[in-house]
Amino acid sequence: MRAGGSEAPLKEQKFFGSFFQKRTAFFSHQRLIAIIVACALFMQNLDSTVIATALPTMAHDFGVDPVHMNVALTAYLIAIAVFIPASGWMADRFGTKRVFCIAIAVFTLGSVLCGLSPSLATLVCARVLQGAGGAMMLPVGRLVLLRSVPKDQLIGAMAWVTMPALIGPVIGPPVGGFIVTYLSWHWIFYINVPFGALGIVLAARFFGAGAQPDPGRFDAMGLGLAGVALASFMGVLELAGRGLVAPVVVWGLAGLCVAAAAAYVRRARAQAMPLLDFSLLRVPTFMVSVVAGSLFRIGVGAVPFLLPLMIQLGFGRSAAQSGMITFASAVGALGMKPITTSVLRRWGFRTTLVANGVFCALSLASYAAFRPGWPVAALYAALALGGVLRSLQFTAFNAVAYADVEAARMSAATTLYAMLQQVSLTIGISVSAFVLHLARSGHAVPRPEDFGVAFLVVAGVSAMAAPLCLLLRRDAGGEMSGNTASKQSFFEKKDQKTFIS
Repeated sequence: MRAGGSEAPLKEQKFFGSFFQKRTAFFSHQRLIAIIVACALFMQNLDSTVIATALPTMAHDFGVDPVHMNVALTAYLIAIAVFIPASGWMADRFGTKRVFCIAIAVFTLGSVLCGLSPSLATLVCARVLQGAGGAMMLPVGRLVLLRSVPKDQLIGAMAWVTMPALIGPVIGPPVGGFIVTYLSWHWIFYINVPFGALGIVLAARFFGAGAQPDPGRFDAMGLGLAGVALASFMGVLELAGRGLVAPVVVWGLAGLCVAAAAAYVRRARAQAMPLLDFSLLRVPTFMVSVVAGSLFRIGVGAVPFLLPLMIQLGFGRSAAQSGMITFASAVGALGMKPITTSVLRRWGFRTTLVANGVFCALSLASYAAFRPGWPVAALYAALALGGVLRSLQFTAFNAVAYADVEAARMSAATTLYAMLQQVSLTIGISVSAFVLHLARSGHAVPRPEDFGVAFLVVAGVSAMAAPLCLLLRRDAGGEMSGNTASKQSFFEKKDQKTFIS
């Protein structure tokens, strides 16, 4: 009896010891993967916020209108959108580790060439190369995470990814302002080199191969058609109404966009595994996240372009002063991340996205009231609050999009979602630049009220996202958020169909 009595606790001790050891190893590996992916996102976010602060100085060196410097931002985003469709297939064919490392290397090389650029034209070309690398980094990194983490732990894992990545926007504006004011704008690109090297070393050491047995044949023609459609669409947004080219050129680009898009849709319908699988829009949670999230991002995408220009051109502040003010948004976003999971667990995805979407639009509209006489503390408070609200909205959209996507379609979902995400951010920059161009008609340097008009327009677009989120089920993403009401509703409705018939 004694032997038997002592043997049982021993077995239990071994069992629970092994169990907790495996759990600890799992969470450590999960966090490690998330941090490695965050290194790439950190580099991208640092680059985008730093260059936004440096645009007026770069415009002066290149001898161009500062408002036209938006092409340096949109060229990068367009390149990402064009090359993203190939990322899912390449990750499945060659493995996530290999593609991720190559993507970081291409991005880093593009950064060096940006720093060496003597003109706006060469800068745009280098930014396109950067975008080609970024097109692989973002969706492939997210794919690694989605394949490594169970759905019920995805929100926490995404928080681990986004928290380090948000350090880039936090330090980007002040670092960019310091570099531009006291050194040279060229160094805002060279600082990507050490981060790129670190990301490659970590990914090569800890990522699994990640190749899939049969990714199918690569659709090069489909990639070309999708790329032409996207590039011509963004060309129309950039050139329409600005008088930079003849109207016939704009109409020609518009016709090319429609023709290429129609040709791609016909081709995609005939493909078993198209590069951009729009049938995923039949998944309700994915569809709402894509449509509503795109409207939201159009508004948010304008902020990195408009805010530094307004502070430097409209308020007459230096690049260093601008950076010290605009970083408040990222501080607010970073502060929100630790409690995002708790908010979603308490309110669920639908309620959070609807209510917080309204607050996000109001916060963005409040930027229209910014004037040079405002106390710096008031600017900090308004920007930090906006960062808090937008951070919660970003995380909720990014998580609920994959709530009902099957594992076999996750690669296609990340590709389509990332492409549409970049397109919406690009539209935000282009629309805000166009509105600012119209608002400042009659004077060379934009005034604060001109920027106010642009902020109100993009805030109106962002506001349209909130009512669309009412299309989500009350229990949408309940398995992810851990919302009690959502869980109960989820199991009560488990027999309902996931896809729209």
